[in-house]
Amino acid sequence: MIECRNDDGLWTITLNRPDKANSLTAAMLSRLADVVMEATVDPHIKALILTGAGDKVFSAGADLDEARAGLATSPLWEQVSGAIAGLPCLTIAALNGTLAGGAFGMALACDLRLAVPNARFFYPVAKLGFLPQPSDPGRLVALMGPARARLLLLGGQKFSADEAYAFGLIDRITLPEHLMEQARDIATDVMAGNPEVLRRIKAMCDGA
Repeated sequence: MIECRNDDGLWTITLNRPDKANSLTAAMLSRLADVVMEATVDPHIKALILTGAGDKVFSAGADLDEARAGLATSPLWEQVSGAIAGLPCLTIAALNGTLAGGAFGMALACDLRLAVPNARFFYPVAKLGFLPQPSDPGRLVALMGPARARLLLLGGQKFSADEAYAFGLIDRITLPEHLMEQARDIATDVMAGNPEVLRRIKAMCDGA
C-alpha cells in the first residue's frame, strides 16, 4: 500500500489505497517512515516525489476505523513529516487529488506542492476535537500567513485548488495527465547536479 521506486536517485513514493481514498493505517505510516529513512541515507538521492494512486484523492488522512482507535493522535504522523522535512534532497508533493486531515503534514513537509485542478484542501481538527500535528500550524503560517492558517484549522474552510494557489499553499496547478511529468520536469536540474552541492543549496534555502 506504500509503493517505492528509485530511478538513479529519483525516488517516487506512492500512497496506493485508492479504494479507501488513500487513507493511512498505522502500518502504512510506519512503512512510509521507514522508506523515507532509507531515502535519507541514500548518498545518491537527488529528488523525491510523493504522490497518491487514483484520480480524486491524494489522501483523506487517517483510516476511519484506526482513527477511532487512536491513530488520529499517534506520533507516527509527526515522525513521517519530520523525516520528509529532514531529507537533504528536493522533495515534491504531486497531489493527484484532495488533501485532508493528517495527510497535510507530509505534503507541508515537502519543498514544493503541485496539485490537480479538482483538488480540495481541508483539515477539520476543530470540528473533530483533535489538535493538528505539532509542526503543521507553523508550516501553514509560513506558507499562507496566520489568518489563512486559522481559516483552515479553526474555521474549517475547504479550499479549492485556485484558492490554495492564491494563498501560497500550493505552488502550481497542473492537469492530472501532466502531474507526474511536471514533477519530474522540475526535478530535471537537480538530477543533473552534484548531490553534495544540492544538499548545500537546500540548506541555504532553509537558512542554514
